[in-house]
Amino acid sequence: MTSLWRQHILPFTALLGLLAAATLAGDYFLHRLNLVWVGRYLGIPGTILIIGSLVYSLRKRKYITTGSAKSLLHLHEIGAWLGSLMVLLHAGIHFNAILPWLATVAMGINVISGMVGKLLLNRARRHVQGQRDRFQLRGLSRQEAEQAVFWDAVTLDTMNQWRKVHIPIFIVFAVLSLGHIISTFLFWGWV
Repeated sequence: MTSLWRQHILPFTALLGLLAAATLAGDYFLHRLNLVWVGRYLGIPGTILIIGSLVYSLRKRKYITTGSAKSLLHLHEIGAWLGSLMVLLHAGIHFNAILPWLATVAMGINVISGMVGKLLLNRARRHVQGQRDRFQLRGLSRQEAEQAVFWDAVTLDTMNQWRKVHIPIFIVFAVLSLGHIISTFLFWGWV
């Protein structure tokens, strides 16, 4: 039997750790090279990447019909991850205002919930199905195999509810980000 930790938890932790490490390293180098001003503008392409990654959601809900859903999902994951990295570099370690930090926290929660959906849910689904198949290969009936994986299936059903967290958190993130963008336009005199 494969290790639950190695197959499910480690990839999730590694990807999240990579995002944190890339953010810290990027912020360090921006400060070290006296390029902090670059971070100020990374929020713009980061936001564009995040918005662009929403094409997958539009395709999934059939608002658009072009493009492969699988390819768009892959682009969604990469675009949201890179966009989040840029936004985190934009936020840096500067505590200038509460609104941008609330948006950053909401984005972080949204990124984590999206990664849970991507990595843990798909792998857990395959794990439960693999368990069912193994039990049936051992000679258990379908009903006995279902009883043997009952608690794993209940856990999987609970994990399937992740979109009920992911989408509302995204909406909170979007509203807070929009507030931050509007206030930036006002304070910088762009409006």
